[in-house]
Amino acid sequence: MGRWLEHTVTTEIHAPVEQVWEVWSDLEAMPLWMSWIESVRTIDESTTTLPDLTEWTLAANGFRFKWKAQINERIEAQKLQWESVGGLPTKGCVRFYPEDKSRTIVKLSVSYELPRVLAPLMEANVLGGMVTNELQANLDRFKNLVEVRQEKL
Repeated sequence: MGRWLEHTVTTEIHAPVEQVWEVWSDLEAMPLWMSWIESVRTIDESTTTLPDLTEWTLAANGFRFKWKAQINERIEAQKLQWESVGGLPTKGCVRFYPEDKSRTIVKLSVSYELPRVLAPLMEANVLGGMVTNELQANLDRFKNLVEVRQEKL
């Protein structure tokens, strides 16, 4: 049994919450702004909006991990929560907070389980900070993608 580590990042996006939700909901497009995500593939297409089950491939620093993720809570334009159902043990939640009609705060929390022997290495400022910094950079790329789309409207 391993140890769970969590990273949380936040950004403010100059776009309405409905638009932010719409862009995030395109899970298969996540590799456009999540640098470590190589692919997201829909497995369950029974829903008309967000799929309930997807297969993820992470590729970073010579490592490659695959896992399936199940959406276990979906509140449109407010919250999306998921958990892995095989492969890399992960879970997470993204929340959308409308500040006004043209600004949205996005808060992303990602947790993953590491073997106990590796967990102390990730908690160190360097490695744990690297993951947090990468998540923040991903969220900043997401922000830019949404804001560029907003400008074109």
